[in-house]
Amino acid sequence: MRFSRLSPLAALASLASLVTAEPILQSKSLNTCQENSSFTASLFNVVFTPNNNTANVDIVAVSSVQGSVIFDVMISAYGYQIIRTTVNPCDAGLAGLCPMTAGKIPLNFNLPVGPDAIKQIPGIAYDFPDLDATVKVFINMTDGPEKGQSVACVQADISNGKTVDLIGVKWATAIVAGLALVSSAFISGLGHYNAASHVAANALSLFGFFQAQAMLGMTGIPLPPIVMSWTQDFQWSMGIIRIDFMQDVLTWYQRATGGTPSHLFDSLTNVSVQVEKRALDVAAMGLSLAKRSLAMMPRTITEPMAQVMKHDLLRRSNIQTGSGSFIVFGIQRVAFRAGIETTNLFMTGLAFFCVLVVFVSMCVAAFKGILELLVKQKRLQSDKFIDFRNGWFTVLKGILFRMTLIGFPQMTILCLWEFTQVDSPAEVVLAVFFLVGMIATLGWAAAKVIRIARRSIAMHRNPAYILFSDPQALNKWGFLYVQFRASAYYFILPTLGYLLVKAMFIAFAQRHGIVQAVGFMVVEAAALITASVLRPWMDKSTNSFNIAICAFNFLNSIFLLIFTEVFNQPPLVTGVVGVILWITNAIFALVLLIMLIVTTCLVFFRENPDGRYTYMADDRTSFMKSQTHLTTTTELEALGATARGDKAGGYKPGLDLDDDAESITSDSMRRQAERMGNTNAAAYGKPPGSPADPSMPLFPAEQRSPPRYNNGGNGSSEKFLGTSFQNQSANSYGGNQGPGPFRGNSPNPGRSASPSPWQRGAGYD
Repeated sequence: MRFSRLSPLAALASLASLVTAEPILQSKSLNTCQENSSFTASLFNVVFTPNNNTANVDIVAVSSVQGSVIFDVMISAYGYQIIRTTVNPCDAGLAGLCPMTAGKIPLNFNLPVGPDAIKQIPGIAYDFPDLDATVKVFINMTDGPEKGQSVACVQADISNGKTVDLIGVKWATAIVAGLALVSSAFISGLGHYNAASHVAANALSLFGFFQAQAMLGMTGIPLPPIVMSWTQDFQWSMGIIRIDFMQDVLTWYQRATGGTPSHLFDSLTNVSVQVEKRALDVAAMGLSLAKRSLAMMPRTITEPMAQVMKHDLLRRSNIQTGSGSFIVFGIQRVAFRAGIETTNLFMTGLAFFCVLVVFVSMCVAAFKGILELLVKQKRLQSDKFIDFRNGWFTVLKGILFRMTLIGFPQMTILCLWEFTQVDSPAEVVLAVFFLVGMIATLGWAAAKVIRIARRSIAMHRNPAYILFSDPQALNKWGFLYVQFRASAYYFILPTLGYLLVKAMFIAFAQRHGIVQAVGFMVVEAAALITASVLRPWMDKSTNSFNIAICAFNFLNSIFLLIFTEVFNQPPLVTGVVGVILWITNAIFALVLLIMLIVTTCLVFFRENPDGRYTYMADDRTSFMKSQTHLTTTTELEALGATARGDKAGGYKPGLDLDDDAESITSDSMRRQAERMGNTNAAAYGKPPGSPADPSMPLFPAEQRSPPRYNNGGNGSSEKFLGTSFQNQSANSYGGNQGPGPFRGNSPNPGRSASPSPWQRGAGYD
């Protein structure tokens, strides 16, 4: 993806080119297709234009064939043979091939194509994107002792210039995902935490789907052309973006730190690069295992240096053929299609991750300054973005943690892959630092969330109590758990493990496509089963959104296994499956984009964005600052401030969640009770620190069982708060007369038979 060469009209121009461009068929590489082939080509570039009935041929070939030959030509599309004919080079007037002589044969000429041959080419061949067509030529001897035998076989992949690898698609997906994340942060700053958490959860899931699409293209599995182009549309989500001056800087850095940059793009005029398309292509070339492991080496390296770097060559993924051309596959295939030297790929992804983190930090700091300036000039109400303005540094920490989570798949793949490449010693050090740092940071944050949730369960019988009542915990650690229901606070750990295992398969199994395909299928199947059974996300719609993504990821893993040709299916099946993958994933991605756009827009146009979403059954909204759905009463306001740990109804800074304090709200509840004149205020400073004294019955004595609540519906918080605490108010001001939720000091013998209302709806009943 080349952002440096884009303009606002780039997307329109890309789409228009599909219609207005002159029809052509072209090939840029020539592959050998039989062992001990006597004819090879290091440079092969053929362009056929049907409008002028000519084909321009530019070839640098090496031949060991001597004598008269005849060409047996076969043309196939998606594995189906459509044309087979023979060509006599003497009749066609091909100089240098009649008769064929041994040695280096440079050819550059225009070859006329007759009308009969043009009529045999179907019109769809000029228009269908990423055409999967191949021309295979057998060179057969017509005289001498090898008369009638095939002495060489070459094949060329044909393209029509149309592709689904479009700049417009890259920009559209990047802008929608980015604006959704920014919108969720803006909505959260306005105090609509419920709506913000839904938008953020869907945006992160969509971004994860884009990264999963990019991972398909990074596998070492041979992919059909249309699949390669489709997955290339999402490589921006992995930081694989080409900017010219950045590539120059990264090449200088690698050379300055003891590395040897590759110069594949500088030598394209002399050598051809073959993008691996089918699993049998490499085996058919008859290369030895040593040649398969040799890396692409700059042609300017001297022989002594080549001997010194022999051990370095064994670790590369590029395959250099005997003719001097190169084969790229897997991660290096992605780099080549993006216009990035393979030795610069790791640093490119790392650089964009660092730039994104710095840019976001500067934007947050600038937004804070702009808000304060507007409030000072009285152009903005002082109560707007009050939480962000008072605790903006904590919010920034949470945003940086979220950026780390978003960049985790990208950096784990690139860092692990760098260990197999060793582009330079300094880059390996950077890979170790970022990989260990990100795993340690996210692992420590996940462990922190689990500690907080367990403390909340031990003290209040509900993990949502502490996780959502404190602004600092929510702003700093909320990125790890807000998208899940409260009882699934731990689910971020399986998510990180899932991403790490996929990264290992991609980075370490580049030469083992079947291993990658089977590994992906097992991992995606486990993810789909886990998501379907546990349904850990916050509500039904979010669960459906993510389970659908898991289902498509599993389906794509099955497609990958088919692409390995482990089933020995006909080539036509492989080509059709590639088209199916593109169509199904394109439709699904479009649906997800539309859903996210509509959801985000509706949030901005509603007077109460929180009211659009069903309040979660874990009663998290009862503990958040945003409680517009509750009845506004003095008692409820006091309860909300007490539960959240607010001081005088405002923001409570300096909350320490790193120690083993009794409760994050114990002191504030005691002070609040003192302000309310409660004579039992001292009880708030003792364990368990819950606002509901466990020695008190929660329901009238004559009521044998608590009222039933609908955990999945609206108003669970309202029913609980509206019954028990209104009765509490009556008892507090009207004396301790009659049954009530906090009546008397004697324990209720039957209370243990029914779950606590703090526990109900949190996933425990």
